[in-house]
Amino acid sequence: MLQEENENLLDKLRLAEEKWEETEARARELEKQVASLGEGISLEARLLNRKEAALRQREAALKAAANTKDVKDDEIAALRLEAEAARDEAASAAEQFREADAEAKSLRSMTQRMILTQEEMEEVVLKRCWLARYWSLAVRHGIHADIAGPKHEHWSSLAPLPLELVISAGQKAKEGPGKQSQPSENGYDEPEKKAKVIRDLNDLTGEGNIESMLSVEKGLRELASVKVEDAVVFAMSQHRRPNLVRVGQAFPDLKSPVDSPKLVEAFELSQEEVEDVQFKQAWLIYFWRRAKNHGVEEDIVDERLQYWIARNNQLPTSHDAVDVERGLVELRKLGIEDQLWESSRKEIELEVNNQKSNVEAEAAGT
Repeated sequence: MLQEENENLLDKLRLAEEKWEETEARARELEKQVASLGEGISLEARLLNRKEAALRQREAALKAAANTKDVKDDEIAALRLEAEAARDEAASAAEQFREADAEAKSLRSMTQRMILTQEEMEEVVLKRCWLARYWSLAVRHGIHADIAGPKHEHWSSLAPLPLELVISAGQKAKEGPGKQSQPSENGYDEPEKKAKVIRDLNDLTGEGNIESMLSVEKGLRELASVKVEDAVVFAMSQHRRPNLVRVGQAFPDLKSPVDSPKLVEAFELSQEEVEDVQFKQAWLIYFWRRAKNHGVEEDIVDERLQYWIARNNQLPTSHDAVDVERGLVELRKLGIEDQLWESSRKEIELEVNNQKSNVEAEAAGT
């Protein structure tokens, strides 16, 4: 009678082991189906919990088997060795879990550093607009005809509305946060059209990785190396009407960035030149607004921003055409774009470090 009970107990023990092995096999199969590292880590943790519960069940079965008199000692020893091996496997899995968790956190931090902020992505879009516009003008005026066509086609595919997008960005920067748009003389601020341009600007910011920024910076260096912008300005000036217009000192409280003396008379610009001046004024307003927001060049940023906003509210003349070129040179000499990039990267690094500190604090508390 006792022998039968022992045999029944062993059969139940073997059946429990078989069920446990089947459950473990299904759990491993589910683990393989998890695509993301974070989900895989979570599943690994649940699997470890199941293994620990199974070990406790097997230990209880061993104790019950040890209480029966006719079970051989070597069978009990073998079961104990198997249980110890399973325990070692669970400990190894726990260590792998910790290593995978640490790797996942490291990858998340690296990913955060590689992804552009919304403001940086907007800058990428505007620089694509600059490239699209000046390669387009190069094609129109026959400048570098051997390369202008393919370059224009490439950058225009990424920024189909360069003039409208940059002027819209300048208008938003001119208004500042929380202000409503007002119609202006340049004709690009009608609410319906402006809303469409802003939506286009947001739609074009999909490539949010650092490679996008590197690509446009390479394109801008290439554009400058073959002096496309200078050639375009010169070509447009050849079509200028010879009319003279009388101009007074329209901004007695504002000084030009280069403190240059003003002439009494200025040449009237062609429509193409007017658009170019407005394009560059919007560019300057956009970057000086960002400089103000980030505390860059604090001693002059307010004066520069207000100066370009005031000039943008007037119909451009030849004086403005000269001023915007000097303003762009000043922007480059001060390294405004580089300072903005460094400021933005510092904010990201601070955010990553804060997240790392929080994770370490949580780990220490557990």
